[in-house]
Amino acid sequence: MSEKPSYLGLLNAIAVAEASAHEYITAWIAVTPNPDVEAVLRKVAAREGEHGMSFAKRLDELGFQVRPKDDPKRAKRLEIAASDRSDLEKMKALGLHRLDTGDKPDIFDDVFRDHSIDVRTGELLGRYIAEERDTARLLRSCYRQLKQQTEASSTAA
Repeated sequence: MSEKPSYLGLLNAIAVAEASAHEYITAWIAVTPNPDVEAVLRKVAAREGEHGMSFAKRLDELGFQVRPKDDPKRAKRLEIAASDRSDLEKMKALGLHRLDTGDKPDIFDDVFRDHSIDVRTGELLGRYIAEERDTARLLRSCYRQLKQQTEASSTAA
């Protein structure tokens, strides 16, 4: 068995969270009536699924396996994603409109404080962080467009 890296828990948490996000976003894709929202969600789902698998693979390469975590909010996220709520309501309920922090600090700012991260894991984390930030910007933009459309419809009515 390999020596346990200090960042093993981080890799496991990412693998689990990203696989879960892929699951509920895929459920949302199946029910959205909006082709523009579907296009954004397909990109995001592909990223989340790939991240989950890439981090599971990296854990395996390091001699470990993903340890699933109990997620009491999993069923609720799936319920929201597969529901007949509007896409705007889903964005709000899932908190996806608040992921982008702009220039303010975010949850990724301290990842590289651990100087023991090996090169291959660092490469994976760097790409992951860049894609997650881009995903947050995509979702914020999608949310804003949905909000504007809803407000325009309300005004017209």
